[in-house]
Amino acid sequence: MSKMIATRDAYGEALAELGEDNKDIVALDADLSGSTKTGVFAKKFPERFFNMGIAEANMVGTAAGLAAVGKVPFLSTFAIFAAGRGWEQIRQSAAYPKANVKVVATHGGVTVGEDGGSHQSIEDIAIMRAIPNMTVVVPADGVETKGAIRAAAAAKGPFYIRLGRNKVPTVFPEDHVFQIGKGSELAAGSDMTFITTGLMTAQALAAAEQLKKEGISARVVHIGTIKPLDQEIVIKAARETGAIVTAEEHSIIGGLGGAVAELLAETCPTPVKRVGINDRFGTSGKAEELLKYFGLMPEDLVEAAKEVLARK
Repeated sequence: MSKMIATRDAYGEALAELGEDNKDIVALDADLSGSTKTGVFAKKFPERFFNMGIAEANMVGTAAGLAAVGKVPFLSTFAIFAAGRGWEQIRQSAAYPKANVKVVATHGGVTVGEDGGSHQSIEDIAIMRAIPNMTVVVPADGVETKGAIRAAAAAKGPFYIRLGRNKVPTVFPEDHVFQIGKGSELAAGSDMTFITTGLMTAQALAAAEQLKKEGISARVVHIGTIKPLDQEIVIKAARETGAIVTAEEHSIIGGLGGAVAELLAETCPTPVKRVGINDRFGTSGKAEELLKYFGLMPEDLVEAAKEVLARK
C-alpha cells in the first residue's frame, strides 16, 4: 500500500480522460460537481455537462433519455441521494429497460463523517444489488476506480459504482486491470479468509499482517464487483480456508456480507462472520473516529477472525 487518493478524485480524473476518447460520454450532476468531482469533466467539456440541480429523479430520467439516443451518461450525486431520491427512476427508467446509464455515487458509508447519519448511506449496496440488471461496483482504491469507470463506459447496461469521500491507501499496482465480476486475492493465507470491499480491503490487509505475527495465516480477497459476485473465488476461499470474515463500510444486511453468506449457505456451508454496520444509522464524527466507533478497524477484524476460527 502506498499513496493515498480518494476514489471520488480518481473518478473525476478517469471521466475527463474518457471524455477525450469517447465523444458520446456525457456527465450529469445534482448540483454537487465540486464534491463528486464531475467538475473536472465539466471544465474540459462544458457542452457535455449538465447540472440538473437538486432534482435527482429528473437527473436519472434525463440520463435514460440520453442513453436512448446513443449517449453514455455518467450521473453523480451523494450515495444517499442516488439510492434514495433516485431509486424509482433508477429502477424504472434505467434498470428495467437495461438502459446504458452509469450511476456513480460518491460519499458512501460512514466516512462521510461530520455530515452525520442523515447523509451516511449504509443501505445503498443492498438497495442497488436487489435491482435486476444492475451491476454494482465498490472499488478499493484510486487505481481500481479508474479501471471500473473505464470498464463501465465500455460495457452496456446500468451500473451503480459506489465511491468514498476520504483518501484511502492504494492497494493495487498501477497496471492492475479491472474485470467486471472478478475478485482479487491480495494476500495468500490458509487458516481463514477476509472477503472485503471498498476501503475495508486496506483494513483487512493490515489485519492480516497483525494475525501473521500471531501465527495465523489470513487470506485477503477483495471483491470489487458486488454484483455479479465472483462465486468461484468465494467458494474456493471457503473450501481452502474453512472460515470467512466479510468486511464492508455498509450495513451487514444485504451487502457484501449478505451476498457471500447467501452463496455459501447454498454451495459450501462455512463459518461466516459479517463485519459492518450492525443494523443502525450512522452518527456525526470524524471519519477515523467513526471507523473505530463502528468496529471497522484492523484490530476489529483481527477479533472477528479469531471468533470465526473458533467455529471451524
